[in-house]
Amino acid sequence: MATSFVTPDHDAVVSEIEIAAPPQRVFAALIDPQQQKQWGSGGAFQMTVCEMDPRPGGAWRFISHERGKPQEFVHYGKVLEMDPPRLLVYTWFANWHDNPELRTVVRWEVTATPAGTKLRVTHSGLAQDVKAREGYSGGWPGLLEAIKKFLEK
Repeated sequence: MATSFVTPDHDAVVSEIEIAAPPQRVFAALIDPQQQKQWGSGGAFQMTVCEMDPRPGGAWRFISHERGKPQEFVHYGKVLEMDPPRLLVYTWFANWHDNPELRTVVRWEVTATPAGTKLRVTHSGLAQDVKAREGYSGGWPGLLEAIKKFLEK
């Protein structure tokens, strides 16, 4: 089960989960658009566009929508750091933020454990957007659960 908390300064949401898969497999699921589209589409949301250039400076973009509703949720940014299979960091902009130009950062940490892998995601830069912070504190755990389900099937 995924755990999640907001940092004391209210700037970041941190979520993590244990996955019964090796770190290389987990990391591949984070950077491969075909795999992202599979674990990113489920429940109420459908991912319609998934692009990732997994190298520092490379662009990424996800577009999703709530099933049965026309509004598109656009997420995009640039890769800041990549150290396979341990670390992936990118900027994150979203069209539904109160300020769509607000630069936030998503940091994925992949750590080997005796049972497989601990996957930790930290989404920072959220101190100025209470609505987004609240949304991500509920959203990231569900996404981690989806990645786990996808990788353990």
